[in-house]
Amino acid sequence: MSTNRRSARKAERADTLEPFGERIRERRKELGLSLEELAARTGLTASFLSLIERNINNPSLDSLYRIAEALDVPPFYFSADELSASPVPSNPVVRHDERVQITFPPGDVTSELLVPNLRSKLEVFISRVQPAAGNVARTPKTASEECLYVMEGMLRVVLDDQEYVLEEGDSIYIHGFALREICAVGDSEAVFLSAITPPIF
Repeated sequence: MSTNRRSARKAERADTLEPFGERIRERRKELGLSLEELAARTGLTASFLSLIERNINNPSLDSLYRIAEALDVPPFYFSADELSASPVPSNPVVRHDERVQITFPPGDVTSELLVPNLRSKLEVFISRVQPAAGNVARTPKTASEECLYVMEGMLRVVLDDQEYVLEEGDSIYIHGFALREICAVGDSEAVFLSAITPPIF
């Protein structure tokens, strides 16, 4: 990918970062949790969470995962008003320009949902990961199965103590509990498609 194209995408990601704070605060209050209680669940400080809720600070990718787990929602929840709560979507088609998207701060990871909601047994999404993002894997708390397909760039995937380097066109089958690492290799963006059951993201 050219330097100009990478710079343009970086600027675009910066312009589309989600204001997570309001959604986090709404969900916390919905569960009847104080900032101190959420802090205890996440291992983050109440003052840091307060800054996030007021959109003064953006959470890191790891912090956002912790907050989502503590609030019992997927990370997509914080950007996806249009995600249906119905177990059966009224429209099974997801148009390419209408995908639910979330850009994780500081903008190094962007994921687009390819299914109508997260209430079914299968989750499918496309992620764009910059090398600066580092490890974007999250070992699930429940048993899951995933097929990951590399569309562009290169990925390093670590399952237990085994490392695999995947190039464009390669795929890998993952038992969730074995997942330790997913990261972009080299200095170019990596794009991959993941199909996971049950949904964990």
